[in-house]
Amino acid sequence: MRVSNVTVRRRIFIALLIGVFLYSLLVARLGYVQVIKGPWLTKNAEELWTRNIPFEAKRGMIYDRNGEVLAYNISVPSVMAIPIQVKDKPGTAKELARVLKGNEQEIYRQITKRSSIVRVPGGRKISEETAKELRQLGLPGVHIAEDSKRYYPLGAFASHILGFTGIDNQGLAGIEKVYDDMLSGERGAIKYDATAKGEKMPGDTQKFTPPKDGLNLYLTIDANIQAIIERELDQAFAFYDPDDALVIAMDPKTGEILGMASRPNYHPELFREYPSETYNRNLPIWKTYEPGSTFKIITLAAALEEGKVDLDKERFNDPGSVNVAGARLRCWKPGGHGDQTFLQVVENSCNPGFVALGQRLGKEMLFDYIGKFGFGKKTGIDLIGEENGVMFKMSRVGPVELATTAFGQGVSVTPIQQVAAVSAAINGGKLIKPHLAKEWHHPITGDTVAKIEPEVVAQVISPETSSKVRYALESVVANGTGRNAYIDGYRVGGKTGTAQKVENGVYSKSKHIVSFIGIAPADDPQIVVYTAVDNPKGVRQFGGTIAAPIVRNILDSALRSMEVPKRKEQMPKEYMYPDKKLISVPNLIGMEKDRLQSQYYAIPLEVEGNGDVVTYQSPAPGTNIEEGKTIRIYLGR
Repeated sequence: MRVSNVTVRRRIFIALLIGVFLYSLLVARLGYVQVIKGPWLTKNAEELWTRNIPFEAKRGMIYDRNGEVLAYNISVPSVMAIPIQVKDKPGTAKELARVLKGNEQEIYRQITKRSSIVRVPGGRKISEETAKELRQLGLPGVHIAEDSKRYYPLGAFASHILGFTGIDNQGLAGIEKVYDDMLSGERGAIKYDATAKGEKMPGDTQKFTPPKDGLNLYLTIDANIQAIIERELDQAFAFYDPDDALVIAMDPKTGEILGMASRPNYHPELFREYPSETYNRNLPIWKTYEPGSTFKIITLAAALEEGKVDLDKERFNDPGSVNVAGARLRCWKPGGHGDQTFLQVVENSCNPGFVALGQRLGKEMLFDYIGKFGFGKKTGIDLIGEENGVMFKMSRVGPVELATTAFGQGVSVTPIQQVAAVSAAINGGKLIKPHLAKEWHHPITGDTVAKIEPEVVAQVISPETSSKVRYALESVVANGTGRNAYIDGYRVGGKTGTAQKVENGVYSKSKHIVSFIGIAPADDPQIVVYTAVDNPKGVRQFGGTIAAPIVRNILDSALRSMEVPKRKEQMPKEYMYPDKKLISVPNLIGMEKDRLQSQYYAIPLEVEGNGDVVTYQSPAPGTNIEEGKTIRIYLGR
């Protein structure tokens, strides 16, 4: 059958269309493979023929504010394996398990993986002796790589601040966790092309991507003040055997934490050996409890700001209790304090007097100030685990709740909230956000990369009111319940707290949280120190007798360390039994031996030397010491 030209042309055209269509499909497929899937294919191909030997970045060092090293890295060996290079896998697993004291089956499972490189179980951060033994074995495919381990040179020092890191040097707690991204840096690696057997490709050059070390962090804490706090906490914990104890020291003008610690304590490098609640609960920011009388500072500041009281002119009669809506609220002193000024109400920590101040303010105004001072919400300190505390809902505040809140009962706060709030009350009225990070420095150049400035949250009260609060708190230490915090030569202010513990929904009659918050110098505060001791044993549980001396010792040592000069003018202390009076040390230098006993027979002397004349004495002349304390003298020619 003869085919016409038209039919031939039509068939050719159809064949051409089919060819063009198939060719287009091929081009499209090639384009898809090369352009769209190209990067993915290249990446997977490179993974097949390339090997990476990781290089960990050095974690940034942590210092105190003066450059004292608190955390750094030490080099340690770790065991790696390239599975394709391991010749005798069962034998290698057996030898590795023997040396590393690990699980043979788990090691075998790892070194038989289809991976370019694996970490050998039990081979992380081993000792140099173990690494030497493995090198001597010369197991094919097994390599010793350089690794790093976090080291805390001062042991358990500031452990709840610093926190700790995990096996991969990742931050798990404390500052280490909060600033993990900035401290950890970026990993580097050596990259090379390998054959199907995992061996380096002949003539191939290595590509080294250097790691980027983490930034160095300078904290706000002062290692000297931190050491003082740790010392006092250890002594208190040994002497009183409390359930727990804590201390916070802060610069009230900047919010910089100068020191912070709690007991029980732990060692950051051995944290697994401690109960989880010991290292997971940072008590100064986590613990919530009724504050007791330290909270009266807030009621006082609010009443002064609103003009509800004149401390020196107004008087108040305390019969020992007050009836509020059928509830009898008692003063801590049986029989009460009688007629007194409102300054004496503060000095005596008189509950009925503060009930009166709360009633003058009213619930809306009092709770408004409580909120302004930062209670009921987190301070925002740069640590993990901070709690909010618990305030009454306004709908549930009746006359009794208003009255008890005014003297620190019924509400729940954290220690860091109290320190921030009291700092606002005495620093001129500014609520400042507490913080621990001070500066970030470049790990190589040492240049300052970032600096954390004080953050003012709110102006709560006026500078004039703040001055009156400082005056009242100094009077508490000189004349009231805080006398055990008095330091000769330093103007100290403060407030005691003794709060009943709540157990099973009821107040315990025998267990208290005793506390004290102190400021110094009272005319220009540079440090606020707060301590709380939970259920001290074997003593009468009062903040003035237990907590105040702890704060006094910390303030005395800290002010000397900070080189804060003593004040010539100081509110004189009112002595009450069993307070010991201060006497001025006489000048004995140059006095003849025979005249000492006749002229200073009442002063205990510790005599050294064999001469006839006093050539040296300690303490120095003019120093004030407690009556009955010994003066050491040296007799020479």
